[in-house]
Amino acid sequence: MGWVDEADMPYSQPTGKRIRPLFLLLCTEAAGGDWRKALPAAAAVELLHNFSLIHDDIQDDSPIRHGRPTVWKSWGNANAINAGDALYSLAYCALEKLSDTGVPPETLVKIWRIFNQTNLELTRGQHLDMRFEKQPVVSVDDYISMITGKSAALLGACAQIGALIATNDEKLAQEYASFALNMGIAFQIRDDILGIWGNPDVTGKSAATDIISRKKSLPVLYALTKSKPLADIYQQNQLTDSDVTKAVEILDSLGAQGYTQNIETRFYQKAIDALNQAEPEGEAAEWVRQFVDILFQRNH
Repeated sequence: MGWVDEADMPYSQPTGKRIRPLFLLLCTEAAGGDWRKALPAAAAVELLHNFSLIHDDIQDDSPIRHGRPTVWKSWGNANAINAGDALYSLAYCALEKLSDTGVPPETLVKIWRIFNQTNLELTRGQHLDMRFEKQPVVSVDDYISMITGKSAALLGACAQIGALIATNDEKLAQEYASFALNMGIAFQIRDDILGIWGNPDVTGKSAATDIISRKKSLPVLYALTKSKPLADIYQQNQLTDSDVTKAVEILDSLGAQGYTQNIETRFYQKAIDALNQAEPEGEAAEWVRQFVDILFQRNH
């Protein structure tokens, strides 16, 4: 479960930001509810998120996460799959405990349905992400669909579940879901921008990393439809520093960064419009808005 390393020594460094459970609790409070009633749901989404990360790392052959070896790297694929399955089961065990906090059975059924659908969306998004690695042509719409499942769906579920716990108002909960889903899409697009044009001293990784791995991020997909030289670079088995420099030059010449920023802004505005429709209240409403501002002003 990540509490100790291979030498049975405790890990001391942080293991994640806990963005999703915090966001669920904030949305519960902003919708007029008591965040304490939502604690089991907050635990459930964090457990589900970490289940998906463990399995994603196996599928992507990723050796490092949060600055430490991934589960499969430390303990092998079999143990990692088992740990992921355990977290998946624990997520449902945590969600069931909402009944102990006074959430009505009819609301719990609605939340259960959202949670199940979100699981399917996470799986769909991961499937598309893996398929796109070998698919020569990926449209911008296909990419948005992929990140909606892989990155945004769980954030949308957090906000929707929080609002349902607070009010059992499905219409209001849907406004919260729309807010968070669009925010999640914009959040991933910001990652795409930072992956190429971010300051390595701030992001902690070379700006060339996404190019070297030939990641089909949004600015690259846009430019691939307009530049055969870039397509030729992306078809090479191994990229040199010169190839990376040339690729970034092509992206800059085509205005790929500005194009991507415009799409990010579009989804950000959709998120803000839905949040305004939801009319969050109290101090938590300010925290939610500050949370959004921090996400979109970040440089790492």
